[in-house]
Amino acid sequence: MSSDRFVDGYLGYLLGQANHALYKNFDSHVRAAGLSSIEWRVLATLHDSPPITVSQLAHEVLSKQPTVTKLVQRMGEQGWVTLLADPADQRRTLVTASPAGKKLVKPLLEKARTHESEMLRTLAVSEQAALKKLLAKLARR
Repeated sequence: MSSDRFVDGYLGYLLGQANHALYKNFDSHVRAAGLSSIEWRVLATLHDSPPITVSQLAHEVLSKQPTVTKLVQRMGEQGWVTLLADPADQRRTLVTASPAGKKLVKPLLEKARTHESEMLRTLAVSEQAALKKLLAKLARR
């Protein structure tokens, strides 16, 4: 039975549904680790990244800069991230994951990889690679 519903073929809706399906079962792991979803995104972004600016981090975790500024200050107080003055521009702050933050996020990264594999197992390996490549291409637009 084919559907003529707009949302069944609309990319934004399909991406939203796929995102929800991907995170609905994984979110419990994030909460069990004592993190909010945005704290998870921050630590997942920073764990293998060189220090980055707060504005770049905000862009990567899909949040507003003032929100991320407050968040990383709080995460710094918890010992999960380290805030550094940018040597190239003292007005900018760089953020990096601390050893404690990396230790906290490491088991979640493994669970995320396993969860992703389970979610994608209905796709052939070539389809998985193509999907990621196409999504990355759209995201760069």
